[in-house]
Amino acid sequence: MNGPVSALDPAIAARLRRSPDGLVAAIVQEAGTRDVLMLAWMDDEALHRTLTTGRATYWSRSRREYWVKGATSGHHQYVRSVALDCDGDALLVTVEQVGAACHTGTHTCFSDELPAVPGETA
Repeated sequence: MNGPVSALDPAIAARLRRSPDGLVAAIVQEAGTRDVLMLAWMDDEALHRTLTTGRATYWSRSRREYWVKGATSGHHQYVRSVALDCDGDALLVTVEQVGAACHTGTHTCFSDELPAVPGETA
């Protein structure tokens, strides 16, 4: 665990499959557009804070601290729902995004498309 002992519901905590450093990937999607906005990381306490405050809270691997999206930028994320994937190793956080989601100032962090050959359907 990165931070303090968490008050995360033990039933939820038991379902999480964390990385060796205690984190779960959080894929963030915009409620209205369904755009995938960003990928961030949560430990048990960040997930607890997200679920109980309605504000997206993440664990910064570089700064080794919690951060609430928008606390310094003003680009807030208001949580609409949180879902756990079937393996328990990723979260889908659906939010109302205010302003840019990416630290570069763009709406989404996924704006740099790579060349890929489209697959064919059956």
